[in-house]
Amino acid sequence: MKAKGEMTKISENGSIQFIKGEIEKNQPEIHIFRNVDGKKGYVVYKFRKPTTITLENFNSIQKMYLIDQEGELETRRIDLSISENYIKEVKSTYNWNSEKEFERFMRFSTRYANSLNNN
Repeated sequence: MKAKGEMTKISENGSIQFIKGEIEKNQPEIHIFRNVDGKKGYVVYKFRKPTTITLENFNSIQKMYLIDQEGELETRRIDLSISENYIKEVKSTYNWNSEKEFERFMRFSTRYANSLNNN
């Protein structure tokens, strides 16, 4: 367990976490939507059978964290699909409201893609 104030381990290439310090190893299906003006948009991450969310801990999941060397992006928009014996699917949505926020999201996305290619 982390001591109060201890930083989350930063992944050089980007990681997704639902529980701080535990990298989600399941690769999500990703859909990006951007307004015509380019300022606002959102991305939907769909994880089938996530590795870090279980029937025992799903009630404690509050956010999805997108973590890289620049820091964290986060969202509270998480929907779970539960089967009798496991978490069937997690769908999480991250929104941005400016070109600057979109560019930051894309830097994370590039690092995350590189981390998947290196595994």
